[in-house]
Amino acid sequence: MTDPHEPFRPARPDEPAPAPAPPEPIPPAPTPPAPDAHAHAWPGVPTAAAGPGDAAYPSAIGLHGLWDDDVAPARGPVRRRRGVGAVATLGLVLVALAAGALGGAAYPYLTRAQVVEIQVAADTERATLVAGTVAATADDVIRSVVSLEVRGQTGVSTGSGFVLSADGYIVTNNHVVSEADAGAVVTVILWDGSEHVGELVGRTVNYDLAVLRIEHDELDALVLGDSDAVVVGDAVIAVGAPLGLDGTVTTGIVSAKNRPVVAGGQAEQAFINAIQTDAAINPGNSGGPLVNAAGEVIGINSAIAQPPGRAEATGSVGLGFAIPSNQVRRTAAELIETGQATYPVIGVLLDTSYVGEGVQVVTDDAAADGPAVSPDGPADRAGIVPGDVILAIDGRPVTQPDELIVAIRAKAPGDAVLLSVRTGDGDAREVRMDLDEAVSN
Repeated sequence: MTDPHEPFRPARPDEPAPAPAPPEPIPPAPTPPAPDAHAHAWPGVPTAAAGPGDAAYPSAIGLHGLWDDDVAPARGPVRRRRGVGAVATLGLVLVALAAGALGGAAYPYLTRAQVVEIQVAADTERATLVAGTVAATADDVIRSVVSLEVRGQTGVSTGSGFVLSADGYIVTNNHVVSEADAGAVVTVILWDGSEHVGELVGRTVNYDLAVLRIEHDELDALVLGDSDAVVVGDAVIAVGAPLGLDGTVTTGIVSAKNRPVVAGGQAEQAFINAIQTDAAINPGNSGGPLVNAAGEVIGINSAIAQPPGRAEATGSVGLGFAIPSNQVRRTAAELIETGQATYPVIGVLLDTSYVGEGVQVVTDDAAADGPAVSPDGPADRAGIVPGDVILAIDGRPVTQPDELIVAIRAKAPGDAVLLSVRTGDGDAREVRMDLDEAVSN
C-alpha cells in the first residue's frame, strides 16, 4: 500500500508498474441494537431499527422537507436529548426560534442525521427607545391615534383621528364623519382595540374639521405644536389607518408650505392653507396626525394629489396635504365651545374668468350672486371697488382666486391684513383692513 506521507512521484516509462495491493477484508455489518424499552416512540414510527427502503424509515415528508426522497442519509446511532427524538426536534425548533427571539438560548438544530448545538444570540427587548428617533416618536404618538368606522345608508367608511383632550374629545376630518348628521353611527376604535360610540360635537365644511366625543376620561392626548414654526425640510411622521390598517406609521419631510388646496365637492368645498409632505398618505389616513420629531401635531392629514384624469384617490404619489395645527387649535376650540366654527372674510366676490396678474373683484354687471363689494364690509371700508385687482396679501403674491381665499381663511376673524391693490386706471396702493366674521356651514 502506498505510504500516504510519501510525496507523489510519477513512474518513468521504462519502470515496471508496481503490483496491486491485495484487497482489505470487509468487516461484517454490525448487529442492530435491541429496541430501547424507555425510548419515546413518535406516532406512526416503530421503535425497531429500520433501513432505507423499509416502510418504517422516515421519508423526506416525515421530516418536513429536510431531505430529498431519493437521497436518504446514512443511518447512525440515534442520540436522544431529554427524551426528545430526532423527528420531534424539528417541530420544537420551529416554535423555539420564535420564542428564542425573546430570550436567547441554545436550541437543537437538525441537519441530516445529526443533532448539533447552535447558540442563538439573544435579541432582548429594548428597555427604552432612543429619544428623537422615529421609533420613539411613534411609540409616544400611536396610543393617541384612533381609527373611525362610519356606518350610514351608503355603507361603511373608515378614517383616522387623534385624541385632543384626556376627557374624550377626538378631532378628525369633516369628510370622514359628515354622514353623522344624517344618522350614521360613528365607532371610535382606540389603540387597545376597545370600541366606543362617537358623538358628533361639531363640524365645519369650510375647514374640513370635526370634533367627536366618547365616554372616556383617561385618554392620552397629543400636543398641538406651532405650525407657523415649521420649515421646509423638517422631518415628519404620519400616523393613521390607511385602508383600515390601524397603527400605520410613515415618514417623510415637509416638502412645501402655504399650499392652497381646495378639497371636496362643489357643495362642500374646504379651503386649506396646507402643509405639503411626501410622507405616504392613503385613503383612510384622513383625520390622522402629522407630527414633528418631538411628537407634536403640526397638521391633520386631509388630502392627496392624484394624476390628472382620476376622479377618486387611489393611493399616495408623494404629495399629501395637512391642515396646519394652528388652524386646528382655533377651529376645534370653537366647535367644542359652540358646536359651530367661524371663518374670516373681506367682503368681495372674485372673477374666476379673469386672466392676468393678481385676482380681480368682479364688476357690478358680473355680480350675479350678490354685490361685488359687501356694503360696510372690510373691503368697502378700505375703499376697494368693483373691478379692482388684488395683487398680494401680506406681501404674498396671489394669481388665482383660490390662493387669496385660502390665505384669508388661514387668518382669524378680527386679524388685520395688508392688501396690494391696483385700480382700474393702473394705480397701485396698499390698503389695511380688519377681517369680518362669517359662520361656517
